[in-house]
Amino acid sequence: MSDRQAMIMEAAIRVIAQSGVRGLRVEKLAAEAGISTALIYYHFGSRAGLIRRTLEYINDRAARYTEQALASTDPRAQLEQMLLLEIQGTPTVRENSIAWGELRASAVFNDELREQLRDATLAWSKDLQEVIKMAQDAEMADPAIDPVDAAERLTALVEGLSERWLSGSITLERAQHLLAGAIVAELGPSGRPPRG
Repeated sequence: MSDRQAMIMEAAIRVIAQSGVRGLRVEKLAAEAGISTALIYYHFGSRAGLIRRTLEYINDRAARYTEQALASTDPRAQLEQMLLLEIQGTPTVRENSIAWGELRASAVFNDELREQLRDATLAWSKDLQEVIKMAQDAEMADPAIDPVDAAERLTALVEGLSERWLSGSITLERAQHLLAGAIVAELGPSGRPPRG
């Protein structure tokens, strides 16, 4: 992706975070990015193409800020960080969370977007499944849990808690606390004694 396309993507996320997907007008985006509408159409073809690419960019951006979780050699800590980093008060995470929620809501009415969103959600769940399996192998998670089910429940919880936090239904701290508790409920207590 070129620097210009990345700049347009950043502006698109800001517009979606401020006005929702329905408020994402090419003219408004052009003004936000300081470019012509023709340039947006040149790079993305259509509004639908722009929205598809924005979803991809949001996923890439999330991967960058959750990447720090992989620095740990402790799979349990990796999992906790991968999830908790999705609910933090930084502008980037906040914008990503708002835009992701908006795109998810729009997918109810858009088959093409629904498929792309499903694929992105599945990829996120698969990443968590692998870390849950690693935690089980390292005896840091209950060996009886199904990693597929646990990953799906945890990703759905992150999305739901994020919506509640962003809508003002709960505080950021409460969302983080509930997520931390859910991780323990799913995996078992941290520092379980080894099997045997």
